[in-house]
Amino acid sequence: MAGDRHSVAEVRELITDPDEKARREAENGVRQFNLATEIIREHIHDQDRPFRFAPRYILQLHGAALDGIHPLAGTYRNSPVDIHKSKHEPPESWLVPEFVTEMCGYVNDNWDDKTPIHLASYVLWRLNWIHPFADGNGRTARICMYLVLSIKLDSILPGTPTIPDQIASDKTPYYHALEAADEALKAEAVDVSEMEELIERMLSLQAVNAIKQATTV
Repeated sequence: MAGDRHSVAEVRELITDPDEKARREAENGVRQFNLATEIIREHIHDQDRPFRFAPRYILQLHGAALDGIHPLAGTYRNSPVDIHKSKHEPPESWLVPEFVTEMCGYVNDNWDDKTPIHLASYVLWRLNWIHPFADGNGRTARICMYLVLSIKLDSILPGTPTIPDQIASDKTPYYHALEAADEALKAEAVDVSEMEELIERMLSLQAVNAIKQATTV
């Protein structure tokens, strides 16, 4: 799908100057990634405190990304939302908390049985499908995917660009993978295999780059 998908909702802008907004988004992006890294560090190499994916992590990471930009930073949307250049219609706002809790339950219930790639891919797709926020859904879904993947792999993943950065630099394969999973759901099937292939390729590239970057230091 050509072009970029983004949420469309009626809301008052906190920052109207495009340059100022871009600067704040960049700063918040760093804050969001640092927060995710803190959460990952708290849960790796610690068998006494098993990780449980919870809505509070999603809300915290969204709040970090939209702080000072959107009045609903760190809060679920309270109105319908459209996704520009997508056929998917997200659920009504009153259903969002239930769907988010259900998504977290899937991750927790399958933590020991599913692969890191599958769980991360599921989160990336399902959070986009729910579209729980008025804005910032994509960046929050990508960092939540990375959080789940890292903790499941029990590692601070080295190398750059990271998977979220790789997706952000070329979103077309990512959009195709989202749409493939959406189509599968219409047949009442959970199939994120296309997303799994994408995430696996990106993880491999990040790992290869980590080795290259280490040898050039």
